[in-house]
Amino acid sequence: MTENEPAIDTIALQLVRLHRLRDRSLAQLKDRSGIDPAGFVVLFRLVCDGPMRSGALAEAVHSDASTVSRQVAQLVERGLVVRAADPDDGRATVLQVTDYGRETAERIRTRRRESVAIVTENWSDADRATFAALLARFVDDYDAARPTLLTRSPALSSTAMENDS
Repeated sequence: MTENEPAIDTIALQLVRLHRLRDRSLAQLKDRSGIDPAGFVVLFRLVCDGPMRSGALAEAVHSDASTVSRQVAQLVERGLVVRAADPDDGRATVLQVTDYGRETAERIRTRRRESVAIVTENWSDADRATFAALLARFVDDYDAARPTLLTRSPALSSTAMENDS
């Protein structure tokens, strides 16, 4: 791979652009729902994986315990998640989604699917399928490459990448 390969540069620039657009959209959604966008991630992880301890949840969402604790507090305050005794160790607690939390997650999931459908409404079924497969591959490969990315030189810091537009 050459350093100046046009496709790589285009992908990198479009990812930055997508990230910024998504951040703006999520900020507007928070205003309507009252849930921080990072809270969505925590809620969906609990819906998908079931009850778990806070530490396991932090690991599952690739975040630190204090950040997850703030997000969980927000979800508990809104009645989306409850703390319950851990069935394996009564001294510990697990976080579990309430019925209201499941309904909220389903509304968010439906809105997300509708948004993607609107964005891709002029795409062929084949284009959607190709994009879905390539995006899943990209995200899987990104996840696998994370350890390498995290050990790169400081010149490739997240601040430098975020300002690259």
